[in-house]
Amino acid sequence: MKTLDVVAFQGASNLPMWVAEEQGFFARHGLVVTLSITPNSVELARDLHTGRRQVALTAFDNVVTYVEAQGEAGIEGGTDFFAFMGIDDAVLSLMAAPDVPDIAALRGQSLAVDALTTGYAFVLREMLRLSGLTEAETPFFRVGGHGMRLEALLEGRTAATLLTTPPDLVAEAKGFRRLARATDMIGAYAGVTGNASRAWAAANRETLVAFIRAWKDAIDWIGAAENRDAVGALFRARMGGAPAVADRACALLIDPVRGLRRDLTIDPAGIATVLRLRSTYAVPARPLTDPARYIDLSYLAEATGG
Repeated sequence: MKTLDVVAFQGASNLPMWVAEEQGFFARHGLVVTLSITPNSVELARDLHTGRRQVALTAFDNVVTYVEAQGEAGIEGGTDFFAFMGIDDAVLSLMAAPDVPDIAALRGQSLAVDALTTGYAFVLREMLRLSGLTEAETPFFRVGGHGMRLEALLEGRTAATLLTTPPDLVAEAKGFRRLARATDMIGAYAGVTGNASRAWAAANRETLVAFIRAWKDAIDWIGAAENRDAVGALFRARMGGAPAVADRACALLIDPVRGLRRDLTIDPAGIATVLRLRSTYAVPARPLTDPARYIDLSYLAEATGG
């Protein structure tokens, strides 16, 4: 049995991890997998760079950030991070306090983000620009992952923030406003991907391929109609919270169009948006046009026979 340490944010996109564990898919493929939850993207990048964790489940932009040495983790000279599979397409919504009627009303407000130089901050910046707001009019402050940003919103420490599912549903159930869905404004966007370092992956190809196979088994199990009730029960048990919110979040995840990526590929249009936004907003500025710098799907092809 090979051991594998995985790091991710707390959230619904971890559903295949829970399924692979409980249904024995990891064990079937010769793996003992441990999942650790990170508080923010900076700690996640450090864990992956040092080898403390071998696989990270996080936004594709985080891979680009640290390959281009534009992150906040203090990693000099860039990294050899890469994405080896797609997990979702960034189900992000701009959620705001109940008294904020629209995006224009955020002028003069401070907004919470995970980190100042990673992709979701750039998504938010673009949404604000498209709504006629400048960076000076809506300053950002660093809070951490989705759970921490939800807490900041509920406590009134921020007027608005980008949230994924189910934190967006939690906020909505408490009367907070959904001002816009990110992809409705900016187009396709590559969301959470499976990521590793190229050096580790090359030296542990069999282990990474086994992980992808177990993940694919979990995705197929989640998508099977006869497992619908079991998927819902597992999701409620792992995520907690109000059953109605959990059920709505689970329904989104298993949706064949908007939910978890069934074929584990990464949408080229979503990749292009990530690179466009990073080319526009990252410092130091540079044009980013080559997805091959950040992606290697050969492990996925070997795992799935594609």
